[in-house]
Amino acid sequence: MTESMPQLSEPITVRPIKTEADYADALAELDAMIGQVEPGTPEGNRYELLAALVEAYEEEHYSIERSTDPIAMIDFVLDARGLTRKDLEPFIGTRQRVWDIMEKRRRLTLPMIRRLEAGLNIPVEVLVQEYELRRQAA
Repeated sequence: MTESMPQLSEPITVRPIKTEADYADALAELDAMIGQVEPGTPEGNRYELLAALVEAYEEEHYSIERSTDPIAMIDFVLDARGLTRKDLEPFIGTRQRVWDIMEKRRRLTLPMIRRLEAGLNIPVEVLVQEYELRRQAA
């Protein structure tokens, strides 16, 4: 007598990320899923798989040394994804705060770093790097 195999949950279907268009589609899907999925669910598993594919694509196509200036990395991510500084407001704060950070007049705070990592997938190891602040005009 043969034992029957346990039923597997519905398979997760994702396409490999081979082009910039595939990459943009995957990022858009991840953005739409943020805060909407639970770990361990089919949707949560799909999110984790997509995030891993995006990370692998970024490593291959946008590999940047880990000692990169955090502000330069944020600028790079904005450019690569077709975003503007206004798109940073949910992660950093007001328009003035975004300007202060991006012009290196203020430092990133831990809550900002956490939101940037979660929302834009910028590695924490890059965001916590030291960087010189610009001097204020006297």
